Amino acid sequence: MTRSPLRLSDYCYLDYAATAPLRPEAAAALKPYLEEDSPWDLQANPNALYTPGRKAFEALENHRRQIARDLGARRPDEIIFTSGATEADNLALRGLAYGALKKRRSEGRAPENPRVIVSAIEHDAVLKPAQALAAEGFDVVYLRPNRDGFIEERHLAQALNDQTLLVSIQMANSEFGSIQSVIQLAEASHEFGAVFHSDAVQALGKTPLNLKELTVDAASFSSHKIGGPKGIGCLYLKAQTNFEPQILGGGQESRRRSGTQNVALAAGFSSACFAATQTVEDEAFRLAKLRDKLYAKLCAMDGIEATVEVEPSSLDYLPNIVHVLVSGYESETLVLRYDSLGFAVSGGSACASASLEPSHGLLALGISGDKARGALRVSLGFSSTEKDVDDFLEATHKVLNWS
Repeated sequence: MTRSPLRLSDYCYLDYAATAPLRPEAAAALKPYLEEDSPWDLQANPNALYTPGRKAFEALENHRRQIARDLGARRPDEIIFTSGATEADNLALRGLAYGALKKRRSEGRAPENPRVIVSAIEHDAVLKPAQALAAEGFDVVYLRPNRDGFIEERHLAQALNDQTLLVSIQMANSEFGSIQSVIQLAEASHEFGAVFHSDAVQALGKTPLNLKELTVDAASFSSHKIGGPKGIGCLYLKAQTNFEPQILGGGQESRRRSGTQNVALAAGFSSACFAATQTVEDEAFRLAKLRDKLYAKLCAMDGIEATVEVEPSSLDYLPNIVHVLVSGYESETLVLRYDSLGFAVSGGSACASASLEPSHGLLALGISGDKARGALRVSLGFSSTEKDVDDFLEATHKVLNWS
């Protein structure tokens, strides 16, 4: 017997930090590309010289311009389309590190121990390439956060030296939601001549973001985290920033990332980005109220404590993430029990959800392995309502008193 598909309307989805449902605006932008009788210019290679190709290229560049405007980039060509944020992070770590090293060598001041600094609470898409750079001879330094989940400027200052080429510190954490002081951290890095990259995936659409004001040299973004299609993201690369391409081939994306671009996905991404950024302040206010209610009600239950202390109405943490530790339980058990009751939540990063090991981010906060194994993350989004929160709280009583 064929099982009917599970629809979002039949399920309470509370895992927006993992992925967001497709926004109506993005679905509408994608639709013309998916129709059987769609015009050929919607299917053509945007790098081809004939008319359909030129029209596809024009559409691609329109989407690039829209994303650049929504992110506050100075120029459209500062946006490099990628297959997603994981690729964007990899390109940033490797491309910026080797680009800066090449520049120093050309100036006759090659560092003996080229240094790369990252935070210990980064996504694996940053940590893994950092580890690869270490294996290739770079001196990689990992900054630990304080107990509240923040990278302190004084700790970065202690790690910076004249050998430092690159600093990469996330804009907002995907587990416990701390928002870093990126402007100050970037300025401190620039004083030592280092370039600064930030993984901004979780911040986009959840907190106001303007690349001109942030003064970062590079930043990574994802489409599907804001309700766009999966399989596309972008790397913002500030003009005149030294960068060594890591994906070689036909020289697309101004020779910085080879590979034929997907115009349909770019259309969906740009539509989602516009929708998310146009409503960000109102949405942040609305979601913060739901976040605060969840924290208050959950932490009033026996055996549940907040992973970090988030004050009501706090702007220091993402407005849509609630992260708690549940004593006596493992994350996997909690997630499966909620799932059986029709709720989607997680124990942390979706990219590591199959692992039973405690989160490296929680361990970096100084939380014990036993406590970290009971992590529970609830993340809200554009379709989340107060009823969802109330229903989830009711379900939590059942989850903790399972029989």
